[in-house]
Amino acid sequence: MLITIEGIDGSGKSTLLARLGELLADLDPLFTREPGATWVGDSVRRAVAARMDPITEALLFSADHAAHIDTLIRPALDAGRLVISDRYSDSRFAYQPVVLDGVLPDPLLWLRQIHAGWSIRPDRTFLLVLPVEDAMARLDPAEKREYFENAGILARVQENYLNLAASDPARFVIVDALLPKEEVARFIADEIRTSVRSSRRRPRA
Repeated sequence: MLITIEGIDGSGKSTLLARLGELLADLDPLFTREPGATWVGDSVRRAVAARMDPITEALLFSADHAAHIDTLIRPALDAGRLVISDRYSDSRFAYQPVVLDGVLPDPLLWLRQIHAGWSIRPDRTFLLVLPVEDAMARLDPAEKREYFENAGILARVQENYLNLAASDPARFVIVDALLPKEEVARFIADEIRTSVRSSRRRPRA
């Protein structure tokens, strides 16, 4: 089973995933992330820091996604493991259309076409949602910010996320990221356990 955690920067994903590692330890999940789980992901981070052109950046993100699936996610799923990814293809569909706005006539369609036929659809996606001003306040002022870590861009990204969730309500679970961190973590952990139990009861084709 593939579970993904999504949300704008400052939504609390890192804290959540650390706690899920404790709450779900008995399930032995594989925790991974995009970008950065492969050497391609390291290249993506360098490209973002260097502010390469939007097309190059989007294609690098997609290449990292392909490598991530090939080297980590598909082998783990084939072995019957639970996989929990910090960001996945929905991050591309939420962030990159903002970056590509004005560069392509329909950035989301272009991105979906790039992913068509080989990307693996998540079983459940937990979307952390909160006011952008609260997300900005959570960002460490001592750390250098990426270019997309500003209120204007993140507001558009979150709107894209909500549109994605509205178009696929069976997969997305919207979570109020302003709730206490422990409450959020335990809710998502319980939902994941329920999904895992349900998948194990399904008859094999």
